[in-house]
Amino acid sequence: MNSNNNPYSSRRYIIVGIIVVVAIIYIIQLFSLQILNPKYREFADSNAFYNRTLYPSRGSIYDRNGKMLVYNQPTYDVMMTVREMGKFDTLDFCETLNIDMATYHRLEADMKDKKKNRGYTSYTPQLFMSQLDVEAYGVLQEKLYKFPGIYIQSRTERQYNYPNMGLLLGYIAEVDQRKMDEDPYYKRGDYVGKSGIELSHEKDLRGEKGVEVLLRDARGRIQGKYQNGEHDRSAVSGKDLKLGIDIDLQAYGEYLMQNKIGSIVMIEPKTGEILCMVAAPSYDPAILTGKDFSTNYLQLVRNPYKPLINRAIAGNYPPGSTFKPSQGLVFLQEGIIKEDTRFSCYHGYPPLGGRPACHGHASPLSLQYALATSCNSFFSYGLNYMLNNRQKYSNTAEAFEVWKNYMVAMGFGYKLGVDLPSESRGFIPNSKFYTKVLGRQNWNAHNIISIAIGQGEVLTTPLQIANFAALIANRGYFYAPHVVQEIKGGQLDTIYTNRRESGVDRGYYELTVNGMADAVTSGTCRGTYLGPELTVCGKTGTAENPHGDDHSLFMGFAPKDDPQVAIVVVVENGRFGATNAVPIGKLMFEKFFYGEVLPGDQYLEDMIANRVILPNVYIKNSRPKSIIRKDSISQNSDSTKVIAIN
Repeated sequence: MNSNNNPYSSRRYIIVGIIVVVAIIYIIQLFSLQILNPKYREFADSNAFYNRTLYPSRGSIYDRNGKMLVYNQPTYDVMMTVREMGKFDTLDFCETLNIDMATYHRLEADMKDKKKNRGYTSYTPQLFMSQLDVEAYGVLQEKLYKFPGIYIQSRTERQYNYPNMGLLLGYIAEVDQRKMDEDPYYKRGDYVGKSGIELSHEKDLRGEKGVEVLLRDARGRIQGKYQNGEHDRSAVSGKDLKLGIDIDLQAYGEYLMQNKIGSIVMIEPKTGEILCMVAAPSYDPAILTGKDFSTNYLQLVRNPYKPLINRAIAGNYPPGSTFKPSQGLVFLQEGIIKEDTRFSCYHGYPPLGGRPACHGHASPLSLQYALATSCNSFFSYGLNYMLNNRQKYSNTAEAFEVWKNYMVAMGFGYKLGVDLPSESRGFIPNSKFYTKVLGRQNWNAHNIISIAIGQGEVLTTPLQIANFAALIANRGYFYAPHVVQEIKGGQLDTIYTNRRESGVDRGYYELTVNGMADAVTSGTCRGTYLGPELTVCGKTGTAENPHGDDHSLFMGFAPKDDPQVAIVVVVENGRFGATNAVPIGKLMFEKFFYGEVLPGDQYLEDMIANRVILPNVYIKNSRPKSIIRKDSISQNSDSTKVIAIN
């Protein structure tokens, strides 16, 4: 029969076509299930293989002299493979782990909750409980045969040789879902840096995980390595860090700042390396490890004096008179004043009727003498003359933008880029800010005169002031301050090796340096005088505080002609700069240069260390419970307990 006349011939092709399409669909589906979707492969492979994660040792941390600050000790995680679990005595299991049945069911529910544990599958080991101590590990290891489907996985936890640098070092804690979503490296139960160096250098410290592929029999028992370990991948240990910090200097600074709020920052001017960074109050880093982490962390959070805030980089303060050298430098560079320019001071700035007020000293006076005596009137005159100079600037806004740009070049108003998290930028206003705040275009210097003496809207961090001291010490340049001196097997960011210029001629810095030297020999910083053989340059500051006593500040460097260290001291509610900041600065200089306090200043050390300067605080609901550790508790007058920093 002719196929052309066969009514069923076309149907045959349709049926064949359908069969081909169905076959293609099945092939695609199988490819998707077996190749593209690892879930089903995992189910199949898990019956025969067990991929054991090998956790790397986290990098250790050393101070600049090679003293070990942070190291690791073994800890253990309890892993559970639900498909392999047979019946066992759960009560005995709980007693072995020192937990109750309610905790057991909660941990099991969290493990199986795919919202909390997105990688959960009953076919592979899942984290049940972390940070098993050595004693509990030993007991569980002996009884492990009783608990089918239970495994032990080793890892390390942080240990500390010193009770110092809690805010600087930071802490590690279990990774949260946000971090796991951001970085697939992390899985439930992993630990990650949460603050301080542990956070900022997480990728350097963490290393790289390895894997061990093990073969299992039909009952899930480990039979050995798969193909003699050909598919294994060794863990790569994290990189060790060497800090610029001197732990002895750091510990001494924390001792002096106990029962006070504020900070001490010391920088090596030639490198930008931070020699010490004290933020008070702080905490012993050892309390944020192990099973007591949550309890201790909550106590720190509730502490009214905020010991989890690194005030050295996150605290914003009016710089007060420590800001005056920057003004003199700008006025000189812009030609507003000369070395021999003199202004009058009659216990204050005359054009505004003695505001800002000033203390008694000789008048009229030059820049060098104004720095030595910390004259408010001199720098008020300078700012007024600069902003009103129409031969040089077309209007006030233009002049102010020039001023602002110099401040930024000197390291104010923006983050310096220190290798620590949570750095604040401070605040240097621009002309648009004042136009908006004052509500008019025709504002002038007298409307904002307080910024000339480091008050008003100007805010700085202690780190920025210390960096400014290093800038003056270097006569016009600085390196971005940084905590880490060396990454073993790695490199520092070039931001810490690139020299940053201020745009002010070196000669003008020499005049500023001489003024700061005079401040120590015969001016407001006489309390830091260490003799003719070690010339100290300094500048005090008293920052107005609307919420209580003024803040006490000191900025300086030494020696004058070959600066090895720059420093800032900030004591909240410490009143005049000479009252508290200056003596602390002197003691820190002595510790740095001599390794100990000079015999004649032992009384000063005792007085400062025992001085309590803590503001009254309102504690909502109830007082937080103290964290009881040896030598870690002190009290203020209202019996509110705080974590000390010794």
